[in-house]
Amino acid sequence: MAKKRTTARRRLAAALLLLAFIAAGFGWWKARTWLPDRESYPVQGVWLSDDDGTIDWRLLRAAGADFAYLTASEGTSVRDAKFGEGAEAARGRGMQVGAVHVYDLCAPAEAQAANFVTVVPRDKDLLPPAIALDIDSRTCPEAPGEAQMQSELTTFLNQVEKHAEKPVILMVSKGLEKQYHLAAMIDRNIWVSQDYLEPGYAGRPWVMWTASHRLRLTAAPGPLRWVVVQQ
Repeated sequence: MAKKRTTARRRLAAALLLLAFIAAGFGWWKARTWLPDRESYPVQGVWLSDDDGTIDWRLLRAAGADFAYLTASEGTSVRDAKFGEGAEAARGRGMQVGAVHVYDLCAPAEAQAANFVTVVPRDKDLLPPAIALDIDSRTCPEAPGEAQMQSELTTFLNQVEKHAEKPVILMVSKGLEKQYHLAAMIDRNIWVSQDYLEPGYAGRPWVMWTASHRLRLTAAPGPLRWVVVQQ
């Protein structure tokens, strides 16, 4: 009798382990294919960079991308030489296009603004520029103080907005917002980021949300960042 009970327990344990593997596999697949509900977020798109590889714009549009934000520049010297080509390809598929600058917390604001405007033309049809701000996006060991950071960022925003002739969107990470409270300090639209669940770390309404960093589509060789607009 004891032997039968032991065998039954082992079978139950094996069955539970199998169910756990199935659940984990389904969760992994769901994470790669999940998209926010279209009824809640009618306008959806992507944020792309050089790291995403060659994009099939036809398939991307067919997958439901209404717009594409393209990383145009980073810090004071990194530039995407194919920004114009990507923008033209996206527009050719009926998508709106915007430019992203990845801000370096430690680099001079004027040099960063000059880098951005060198790549991104003055074009009224472009979406508002998006400035990616993260606590780890810096070329110095320690993040600058709040006053210094806000002063430099204000200089940068003034120059970029003069060029673009429209206000920027601040793409603030959770870590950066925790340290600098930019959403409360600077009056600009906010772009937030968190996989699958609407984030609340900005402390006020946001206009854009990177809802997934790992979406897999046939339009690209690797995972994509999928973005939605708050209506």
